[in-house]
Formats: sequence, structure tokens, C-alpha cells
Amino acid sequence: MSQSLFDDDHARFGRPSKRSRPRTKDRPDYSSLPIGRVVTINRGRYNCLVDTEEVTATRARAMGRKSVIVGDLVRLDGDISGTPGSLARIAEVQQRDTVLLRTADDDDPYERPIVANADQLVIVTALADPEPRMGMIDRILVAGYDGGLTPLLALTKADLASPKELLAAYEPLGIPHVVIQPGCDLGEFREQLKNHVSVFIGHSGVGKSTLVNALIPHAARRTGLVNDVTGKGRHVSTSAIALELPTPGGWVIDTPGVRSFGLKHVDPDHVISAFSDLGEIAHHCPRGCTHREIEPECELDRAVRDGLLMEQRLASFRRMELSRTSW
Repeated sequence: MSQSLFDDDHARFGRPSKRSRPRTKDRPDYSSLPIGRVVTINRGRYNCLVDTEEVTATRARAMGRKSVIVGDLVRLDGDISGTPGSLARIAEVQQRDTVLLRTADDDDPYERPIVANADQLVIVTALADPEPRMGMIDRILVAGYDGGLTPLLALTKADLASPKELLAAYEPLGIPHVVIQPGCDLGEFREQLKNHVSVFIGHSGVGKSTLVNALIPHAARRTGLVNDVTGKGRHVSTSAIALELPTPGGWVIDTPGVRSFGLKHVDPDHVISAFSDLGEIAHHCPRGCTHREIEPECELDRAVRDGLLMEQRLASFRRMELSRTSW
């Protein structure tokens, strides 16, 4: 059985079987070890930032292969000097506040963790080249709400197309946004990232790495072009990386571009609970109500008819719920 993302690593040191003799009754105590943040992973090596020192580490043998992800806060044992050739060991993963997950597609039962401990989900979408896909935005929003992250829409390439139509579609959800074009002042965007751990998610070619390079000049993230024939971007970033922002502070996590975002792992009840006003109304729905248009006694429709809920707000939720169950 694979280890859950939220499992306690100490659980592996449980009560031994009757025919084995335990080496010790005491569980290991790592509370005195220094804490580092996992900033990137490369071929089984974990680069961790301890204060201002970057330390290379491997994980303890008892941990599962996917037990440590970018953004994790970990306890480190061994050589944490950060000198060339030194190697520390990740002894323990601290309890995660949030985890952003996806599945490869809607039929894939295996969760694929993207990042841990981010609190803000920056959905980077190009207004043109490549064209924006609302279905993908909706799916990322569903995963973000399910993971406990606050969304922010970053609309790039505003010099090629107007953001008006796309912003109108998401206005009922009250999602904050920023509109960006080449050479524009990023002061507003920096303020929205201030004191947050923000993960950048989006298609290949929408400008995630370009934004990171503009925000953090020394990041030197690779950027790519969009294919003129397919209209799709080419993957240039192959792994996630966490980078600390200069003044006024915060962290950004740049991730490889995605072309699919499965939601097999999302519980339908978690979607509607992310919208406090809808969740309170839906609490009075008949048992088994799916809250879709075909439901004859859905309280959400009644609330719209009674003027207690905006029709656009309900339409936005239903579009997101539909994106959870179909591509």
C-alpha cells in the first residue's frame, strides 16, 4: 500500500509482529534537527534551503519514493554545511498545510502531488498564442479550492488580445486578477505575491517562466515558443522549483507546463464547500442532489428564482463542477 501524502512518517515504526523482536520501543525523535525547505528535486537529490544555505540531501530509506515534494518543510540530519560534495539526509517531513494535486486524466486513480505548503495558486493564462482554455482554468481552480489554496488569475500577452471576455466569465467568483503585457510594470503583481507562497500553474507557452525571470532576474528559467501549427507550447521547464522573491518578500514556485489536469481525486462535496454562500444554500437540497441543471428540486435554482443568488454565480459553479467530471 502506498503512503498517503498526509501520513505520519512515525506510523512506520508501529508495533512489531508477534514473531519479531523490536530493536527498540522508542520512536525516533527528530525535533531537534534543523528545518529546511525543499526548493527543487533532481534525480533523487533534494535541494533544501536552510536559512540562506542550500543543502543537498537524500531521503531516509523508510520514506516512500514520493514522500517528499517541492515546498515541503523537512528535518535534516547529517552534513548541512552546503559545501560541495556534502550530503544531508531528510529524516522527517513536517505536517503540510496544503497540497496541490492532480491526476494524469479523469480515469487515473493515482494522485500526482505538485507542490506542498503553497497558499496562493497563480493560474497563468495567455490571452492569445496559445488561446485561453476555460475548461483548463476551471479544472485548476477546482484542484486549488480542494487543496486549500487561494486563486489568482494572471492573464499574459495582453498586447495580443483583450482580457474583457475572460474576466467577465470569472467575475461572479470574485477571483482577483492581474493583466500583464510585455514590458509592463509588475508592481501590482509583486504586491499580490507579497508574503505568499505562490505556485504558478498553466499551459506550456503561456509565460510562467518569463514572469519568474521578470520577478527574479537571477532565476534564469528557460523559456520556449509556441508551435505555429499546433498552437501549443513546448515544455522547457522539466521540474518545479521554489524561488524566494526579493523585497517585498514571498516565494514563487515555477512548475512545468501541463496539458491535462485530471480531477479523479476531488470529492464533489469539497467543490461546493469552497463557495461558502452556495454551500449554505445547497445544505437544504434533497439527499443525493448533484446541483446540476437537471435536478428538479435543487435549492440553488430556487435561490436564483428568489433573487438570493446571482444566476451568473450559479453558472460559474456548474461549469466548474462539470469540468470535474468531463474533459
